[in-house]
Amino acid sequence: MDLTIFNDDKLLDQEHEDLARKLVDFAAKELGSAADTEMSITIVSDEEIRRINREYRNTDRVTDVISFAIEDGDKDDEFAGFEGIPENIGDLFIAPGKVAAQAKDYGHSFERELGYTVVHGFLHLNGYDHIKPEDEAVMIPLQEKILSAYGLER
Repeated sequence: MDLTIFNDDKLLDQEHEDLARKLVDFAAKELGSAADTEMSITIVSDEEIRRINREYRNTDRVTDVISFAIEDGDKDDEFAGFEGIPENIGDLFIAPGKVAAQAKDYGHSFERELGYTVVHGFLHLNGYDHIKPEDEAVMIPLQEKILSAYGLER
């Protein structure tokens, strides 16, 4: 997995940035993603994620993660036959302030909540969703399976 993390304001310390990187690699292996698959994570403030949420989702509130998938689930064959072109699955925006607040609310560690947030967003970039009950019945158990296999239990 070719992951770029933008953490210019150092809102996430190196230890937790490394955890996010390891989790994405682990989840990518669990899903069988190609080694050269690309994505990014941008670490932002609560104010910035609220602005993004308002601008792109018409929801004026702070959230933990927003995902912008490159593909909407339909594989486009436009680049079929071009060997060596890595797939870029998209971008995540994560607000560690909101992650910390949720960890406190749910009574578990920051690491567990960050893991949940990273894996949740990663699955969205890979076409999973939880809007419909039948989709949620697939995504949420897969998310918990990945977190448990990594060692981030509730």
